Amino acid sequence: MIETRPSNTALNRRRFLGLVWAASLAGLVGQAGWALLQFFQPRAKAGAFGGLVHAGQVAEFQTGMVKHILAGSFFISHIEGAGLLALWHRCTHLGCTVPWREEEGQFHCPCHSSLFNRAGEVTGGPAPRPLDLFPIEIMNGEVIVDTGRAIERETFEPSQATSV
Repeated sequence: MIETRPSNTALNRRRFLGLVWAASLAGLVGQAGWALLQFFQPRAKAGAFGGLVHAGQVAEFQTGMVKHILAGSFFISHIEGAGLLALWHRCTHLGCTVPWREEEGQFHCPCHSSLFNRAGEVTGGPAPRPLDLFPIEIMNGEVIVDTGRAIERETFEPSQATSV
């Protein structure tokens, strides 16, 4: 009887398992690399928070009115004699979402009872400074707010408002 030995080019069990492990490792490294690239890409979408948000037509914001723009996480407040302010609805104390209370005529933080007036100034509670602003630009009668740049402030000044 003649004994035959497998040739070096034959796919034996050891070589097969080595190839499977190598392919699995390559797939894992590829997926991790792709996930890392996706992580570092900006997620800001047009019309969503972190980018330019179209808040509406200038005519929609009457004097004394405060309107919540949910897509941009801000309020548009029309201050008499000053203009429009885009107030971030995040409390400057601990970051809670601050709703506008029409019946009280002020912003009232539900977490620690900070109070803010129509201009975002602190009128009570532990908040250290007024609500942050977003820059407003008016183009062709439409209010566009840049939610990618929050503006911290210490007090309200009429120059912070965008005139209409």
